[in-house]
Amino acid sequence: MATFFQSVRQGFGRGGNNKNNNPPKSPAQPPASQGHQSNMSNSPSLSNSLSIDNLANDPEGPKYFFQEKYAPLNVRGNFLTLCACPKNVELGEWLAHQIVEQYRLLHGMLQVIQEVNSVNGHSICNETTCPTMSAGRLTYTWLVDGRAAKISAPKFINRVEKWIVSKIHDPVMFPTEKVSGTPETSAVKEANGTPTTPSDPANPASDDWIGKTSGFPQTFYKDCQGIMKQMFRCYAHLYHAHWLNPFWHINKHDVLNMCFVHFVTVSKYYQLVSDKEMEPMQPLIDLFIKQQRVPPEALNGGHWAQAQQAST
Repeated sequence: MATFFQSVRQGFGRGGNNKNNNPPKSPAQPPASQGHQSNMSNSPSLSNSLSIDNLANDPEGPKYFFQEKYAPLNVRGNFLTLCACPKNVELGEWLAHQIVEQYRLLHGMLQVIQEVNSVNGHSICNETTCPTMSAGRLTYTWLVDGRAAKISAPKFINRVEKWIVSKIHDPVMFPTEKVSGTPETSAVKEANGTPTTPSDPANPASDDWIGKTSGFPQTFYKDCQGIMKQMFRCYAHLYHAHWLNPFWHINKHDVLNMCFVHFVTVSKYYQLVSDKEMEPMQPLIDLFIKQQRVPPEALNGGHWAQAQQAST
């Protein structure tokens, strides 16, 4: 499986600046002056009045990223080609690859808000601007001494990243050593006339689970669900708190959209993040589904439905 972990941890470039970094105009927000915008773009604190930058953290502020005209992608194509498991690759190995790739993309987006301003010494997402890990009116909590506690977004994100990295480098959860025998790929199972996937991926039979023949533990699929859930929460915060500053300002909102569409496609195709968990971003997800940027094959059963159709 080690080959799936090669060349997927490269840096993610930010590119140039937006030629027009003024905030989007809407009836809910009059245009701000360029001078006011420059003073607030990387401010470590929020003013008492509503500004274009603290508006992104305001639950009542307009959600531009839910509007079609502000939801372009910087690439074209069907994300299913990057998502669907090849017939000659064991599903556990493929899911491990998908987890690593999704974290690589997310980490690139998180680095944008974590970059420290050389003038004021603060990152865009800091203890003052983001005192909680929020997505609109929703606040995510972290277990502290066994109790759910509200912590700042930068602390939450830092803990999520360290937790995910520890999982990826755990040789028990993400084994890289060769295993004896032949991994049961869908091609092998079809040739043997056996089901290509467990009927219920979240609750497989005790003697069969995703990744078993490649050395993955029985909890592997649920662990993948847990990792993807935390990654989704990071995306939700990026949109609700930081879409305007910095992604719109540096003209990288289309890159953020690309990463998120890819993430949603994988999540839905393999049923890794529940619909309820995705509610804070549902309007944008619905938009991407309507535009078929999230391909129809990722919905209504995803991989499991495709595998069943292929076996009939």
